[in-house]
Amino acid sequence: MTGADGFYKQAVRRMLKFQAILATAGTMTAVIWHGWSAGAGFAVGAGLSWLSFVGLKRIADSLGATGTKPSAHGAVLLGSRYLILAGVAYVILRFTFISQGALLTGLFVSLGAAVIEVLFELVYARNLVD
Repeated sequence: MTGADGFYKQAVRRMLKFQAILATAGTMTAVIWHGWSAGAGFAVGAGLSWLSFVGLKRIADSLGATGTKPSAHGAVLLGSRYLILAGVAYVILRFTFISQGALLTGLFVSLGAAVIEVLFELVYARNLVD
């Protein structure tokens, strides 16, 4: 495992942990402040965010791993990813009593994990230099 490959794998592993922490904390907070509807909405949004992150990770892993040409199926899935997520969110919001605002907030869990990872790397890199 090269230095860059190891760095990438460790960063992804940490980001998945940060996502789990943010999803759990956000769901508990939403339940306590706004009830089960908001907690369920945040949890569903965080789950969709996690699925999106895992899908992007798989795409990133496959881009440089082999010299083979990407499949048409993969390109269609990449292009329709947001449409699929929007369709799932629409069905959930239309046919359930889940809080819309909480679901939309939960969708930002991956972004929050990425920001925490950046801050972690800045602090870690600063400690290496000092």
